[in-house]
Amino acid sequence: MSRTRPTVADLRAMKGKRQLTMLRVMTLEEAEAAERAGVDIVSIPPDLLLDPRYRDAAPSLFSMPGDNFYEIGTADDFVRWAFRMYKAGADAVYCSASFATIKRMADEAIPVIGHVGLIPSRRTWTGGWKAVGKTAEGALEILSAVRQLEEAGAFGAEIEVVPVEVAAAISQRTSLFLISMGAGIGCDAQYLFAEDVLGQNRGHMPRHSKVYRNFAAEYDRLQAERVAAFSEFVEDCNSRAYPEERHIVHMDPAELAKFMDAIDG
Repeated sequence: MSRTRPTVADLRAMKGKRQLTMLRVMTLEEAEAAERAGVDIVSIPPDLLLDPRYRDAAPSLFSMPGDNFYEIGTADDFVRWAFRMYKAGADAVYCSASFATIKRMADEAIPVIGHVGLIPSRRTWTGGWKAVGKTAEGALEILSAVRQLEEAGAFGAEIEVVPVEVAAAISQRTSLFLISMGAGIGCDAQYLFAEDVLGQNRGHMPRHSKVYRNFAAEYDRLQAERVAAFSEFVEDCNSRAYPEERHIVHMDPAELAKFMDAIDG
């Protein structure tokens, strides 16, 4: 059954009514799987959105490209980048740059999702890879950041690794559409990375992640099969078991005789 792709207005209207789902997907195959599974929102690399096959694979996914702010540049660079993404079919863009940069895009009516709590690109300011907002002072700083995003014109924000009580209290007091990554169900959407859901991540698994499949083991099995197949090919070539008669083409004997006369004459 086909779905209609939600708009920013739709997401705002759903705030506080039900939990939406969001994944970070990296490939067309993952995007198509998210589409077929009924996922609501995806975060994607900009290059994936620019693939002309993307919207055929994911026609109803609310799609949000994003990149680290230092990969894009100044506020003007962000505006140019965002217009390019919008033209390619983006429904919103992610931005962890300054409030001024977000305002610059919002002033051009570009839907922007900001970021509060643990912001990976700025984790040195909050103590590294750990929860943010565990003290009253810290929680108030997150609320202040949410208020500044509101004033800048963002329509939503990812809120990452924040105590569930803090995230829920802020969600009830903001118009922003809050996307929870490890911040509990008091927000408006739940966000995970596809690589964690699929068990592809071989490194550190965040506390909030949940593994639903073991693709890493399957990749190991497939790699072992690759090595075995390549080894058999080498062995066949060394023993002249390959190529077999069915793999080659013969010349008509009469034409072969003419050819041999020509080169030997």
